[in-house]
Amino acid sequence: MTKLPIGKSIISRLKPYLRWLILGTTLFFLASTLRQHWEGVVALQLREAAPLNLLLGFGVTLLAHCWTGYVWNLILRELGQQTSGIWAMQAYLKTNIAKYLPGNVWHLYGRVTAARAAGIPTPTATLSVLLEPLLMAASALGLALLTGLRTHALLQILGLVFVLAIVHPYILNRLLHVVRQLKGKSRQGRNSELEHGSAAVEDMAPAQLDSSRAETATDRSRETVLHRYPVIPLLGELVFVLLRGVGFLFILRALQPLQISDLLPALSGFTIAWLLGLVVPGAPGGIGVFEATAVALLSNHFSIAAVLGSVALYRLISTLAEAAGAALAGLISSSWTAQKL
Repeated sequence: MTKLPIGKSIISRLKPYLRWLILGTTLFFLASTLRQHWEGVVALQLREAAPLNLLLGFGVTLLAHCWTGYVWNLILRELGQQTSGIWAMQAYLKTNIAKYLPGNVWHLYGRVTAARAAGIPTPTATLSVLLEPLLMAASALGLALLTGLRTHALLQILGLVFVLAIVHPYILNRLLHVVRQLKGKSRQGRNSELEHGSAAVEDMAPAQLDSSRAETATDRSRETVLHRYPVIPLLGELVFVLLRGVGFLFILRALQPLQISDLLPALSGFTIAWLLGLVVPGAPGGIGVFEATAVALLSNHFSIAAVLGSVALYRLISTLAEAAGAALAGLISSSWTAQKL
């Protein structure tokens, strides 16, 4: 058995503890902040129009999840797959709730499985679910800059340029080519082991080698490449992040009045908090990371008690919207599920 390099072995061993460290640190920060401002949080009262704002926040958040399912369809189309928007939304909504499971990857695995069941090659399905968070991250960074958040602006700009460069076909296709070469070398190593194995293995080697060659030929015929810059999916993800931010604004407005001058700071702070919840490992669904970042950024503009109440309400509303989306997807007709344009 091939041994992992010492560095990789150490990282793999520390990875579970790192996740718990990140989650524990963020939850400790939230608990400490809540304890310090407990009286203010308890004194919070929903405003007169709060039920309407909460309902609007729920509706806009649910719309955002449905929309990003359609954007996944746009990503698949950029990769040459003629999929149906209804099918993509249904598959996305059904699997999205799985992001709260430990590991924070099961929603992605669910989408790949759904795509394979629909006849989409595994490499294409995998690339689509990898492109999605990259486009989301680029959209969030761009929206934060557009709405005026200048905290660590240089770092945000560099991050935006990096992500936009990664999804450029010239770079992305070459990265995919390198991955395929590494995969090919791995197969060559297995073939070599078969050829030099024991007598029993030698008897099996021709069939196994033929199977391996067939797999290699199939992979080459199904090479997934990006033919043009994914501008349309990128704009679609920008709309998604904007809808999520608008949903949060409605929740915040249920606890405190908002002036026009408050909208951009609130939207910027939310966007960065949501982005960190997306990219920081260890917290399923961004739990803890989103809340801690939102409190740190928005407490400079709003009452910290109102911010604490808002992020707690938003987590509840967002989870309910995701559950409602999964239920809605289950009600979609099977004929729509099977249909492809």
